[in-house]
Amino acid sequence: MTQNLGKLDRTIRIVGGILLIAWGLASQNWLGAIGLIPLATGLIGWCPAYRPLGLNTNK
Repeated sequence: MTQNLGKLDRTIRIVGGILLIAWGLASQNWLGAIGLIPLATGLIGWCPAYRPLGLNTNK
């Protein structure tokens, strides 16, 4: 599992994931749990959806 996310892509995913989770907690809405997906992919640097699409933002 090689990293396929660049630094900017990872940063956007981490910040976006945290914001979604915070929104879910503040509004007491379970949909905030969706923020775990971009947060996790940003932290590990690998997105499984990029592989079949042939995308790679990591230089």
